[in-house]
Amino acid sequence: MKTTLGRVTLLLMGFFFLLLHAEDFNYTIAVNKQDVYLKEPVLLSVDLNQTNPDTILLFHFQINPSKDYKIVQLQAKYDDTFHHLKHHNLYEIFPLHTGDINVTFSLVKRVTDIDKVRYFSSGDRDDFKKLETSDSLISLPAVELHVKPLPKEVKLVGDFTLDYTIDSHTVKAFSPVSWKVTLKGKGYPPLIKDLIPTSPDYKTFTEKPLVNTISTPEGMINRVSYLFALSAQKSYTLPTITIKAFSPTTHKTYMLNIPKQHFEVQSVDKTTLVDSYDSPAPRHIDWSWLLTAFKYLFVFFVGYFTAYALRWKRKNVQKNDHPLVEKIDEANTEKKLLQVLMSHEEGKHFATVIEKLEASLYGENKTPLKTLKKEALKKIK
Repeated sequence: MKTTLGRVTLLLMGFFFLLLHAEDFNYTIAVNKQDVYLKEPVLLSVDLNQTNPDTILLFHFQINPSKDYKIVQLQAKYDDTFHHLKHHNLYEIFPLHTGDINVTFSLVKRVTDIDKVRYFSSGDRDDFKKLETSDSLISLPAVELHVKPLPKEVKLVGDFTLDYTIDSHTVKAFSPVSWKVTLKGKGYPPLIKDLIPTSPDYKTFTEKPLVNTISTPEGMINRVSYLFALSAQKSYTLPTITIKAFSPTTHKTYMLNIPKQHFEVQSVDKTTLVDSYDSPAPRHIDWSWLLTAFKYLFVFFVGYFTAYALRWKRKNVQKNDHPLVEKIDEANTEKKLLQVLMSHEEGKHFATVIEKLEASLYGENKTPLKTLKKEALKKIK
């Protein structure tokens, strides 16, 4: 069998695969089938193997996300030994629409050396050092899947079994009947909306399905449990529930059934639901709460208007203050005071203070900051 760069080889051991080579490594992308049904699982394996032992390689590989398919990683085995890097990844791909679908990939090769690795390793959380690498994007050909439509009215794709439990078939009126329905098997996750048909004869109370998945080299094993309860006033019969499924293994449809269920609802004597006496006993009207409420309201309004008056007084006091007063008070250095006085449009009124500030800052005639601030405040009209 001949192998060339970027070309699909012939069928080998039941897998279609791509074997590609690069200067420092080779990699294989393999799928177990290309002609599939909608939501039929496809196994995809990716192997990266370093072939040049004279350098240190790192890889960043991913399957590009897409609305065309769902990705689940089943296995990841990494041997990161320097100079002999080996990566093995196993995925399960579920096509989400019919027609031709391209599964695309992203691979970045990172090259470094032992000196850079040692420098990187010498850092800690207080002295983080980035590993220097020479990165290059490797172009990978897409894997093409040819997706066929499912038979009509199929709700599940995979090989599943159904189990169910019902806590009782005889209950009192309006008492709930608890159900548990479990779907288990390999294939697309068996999530079904409205598993129990609606009816005016009963009310349905449902919970979010419990999903448990186990990854194996042959694919995902799904276990989904549906928990719900039915409540009714009178006896009723739930018709047979039939779920049509499609098996990718046999390429045939099959049925999962819950047989017809009858529930006997015992009526309750309404007189036993109503007491012959008042509980609690009726109370006489007490208006004392109204007086208490007025007292609380009075105290509240007094406090509110007092606070409002004080705030109004403070605002008036602040309005009467010159805007420079606060700025001069907050100037805690000679430079800041000089900036305040020189930036104001009335800076000419502070000429003498500015001269003393400059002499204090740049000359030998030192004047205390407190004295200069007092003199500046006197200049304010």
